[in-house]
Amino acid sequence: MRNAETSVVDSRWFRRYHRPVDDTPRTRLICFPHAGGAAGGYAALARRLAPRLDVYAVQYPGRHDRRHETPEHSLTALAARIAERLLEGTRGPYALFGHSMGALVAYETARVLARHGAPAPARLILSGRGAPTTTPDPHDRLDGDDAILAAVRRLGGTGAAVLDNPELLALALPVLRADYAALADYRWTAEPMLSTPLSIFAGADDPLVPQRAAAAWADLTSATSETLMFPGGHFYLGDQLDTVAEAIADLLPSLPVGPRGR
Repeated sequence: MRNAETSVVDSRWFRRYHRPVDDTPRTRLICFPHAGGAAGGYAALARRLAPRLDVYAVQYPGRHDRRHETPEHSLTALAARIAERLLEGTRGPYALFGHSMGALVAYETARVLARHGAPAPARLILSGRGAPTTTPDPHDRLDGDDAILAAVRRLGGTGAAVLDNPELLALALPVLRADYAALADYRWTAEPMLSTPLSIFAGADDPLVPQRAAAAWADLTSATSETLMFPGGHFYLGDQLDTVAEAIADLLPSLPVGPRGR
């Protein structure tokens, strides 16, 4: 990746919720939101991981201050756009973390970076999602707004304050439609394996991700992999934030960083 004065230069795409208090080089953790989610969902995790890691969260088009942009309807196109920004602006050791849809976007972003010969992430942490296959996940093929909203309520990803408020729901629905359309259209395609270590996180009671589906990610890397189960359902992160933060910090303890972050 090209050298840059800052670690991630495009603030439209990458949000930093806790700026380090000094210039000590730190591993960068780049976080990818779930379907319907936004970068702000990782603000609390960024606080928990500071100052050990320098955390950025991706802000997808179509949400919050990017609400006037058209949401991306293709998961692989979204990953390519994110990878392009990382190729332009990231240097030094970094890792990727994605939850639910974000796990797929993080994985596909890593594949785009590999195609370009960029330095691989030190680790890919994939949460709340089973390994992709050549056939669509039936949970992603939802017919219409009612089905989408029922799924969101069941999983708990969007609060009742949004779902029960017509004005807020009108803002959220275009993003949810686009994200679920991207998931429904996504097909995994075979290409050279990643050489990045994988860590798979999942909730023990997640109705969408049985442990065998989570463990199947191991087949998509030539490096090591491990599966960590946490108490809770699909959005176990909210209740297990401190535990998850410690697990992430343990996975990325002391990556080698030179005096200029190279």
